[in-house]
Amino acid sequence: MEIDWIVSFPRYGNKGKYCDYSVILMDRKSGAAQLGKCVKLSEILDNPEFEQSYPHTVGYYKGSSGEGAEFRPEYLEIRRVSSVEEFWLFLNAVDI
Repeated sequence: MEIDWIVSFPRYGNKGKYCDYSVILMDRKSGAAQLGKCVKLSEILDNPEFEQSYPHTVGYYKGSSGEGAEFRPEYLEIRRVSSVEEFWLFLNAVDI
């Protein structure tokens, strides 16, 4: 069962360690009217729902259509991760 979160990394403005990155989080399960909120990536990784729900399907996308629950990203790469270390490897691989 996927947690169905979309985490968007802004194109500019983040440097240094990934945990300190400001990202946009959209929880697609909470309804179509939900707008993304700006959070630190560390807040997402420390969330019990994220920590206790491995494995996760993560994807790198460019472009999308729809909003909220109808959001349909066009994935360039999709990977299954079973730990936060594998998540870091994914971020490094897509060069975020």
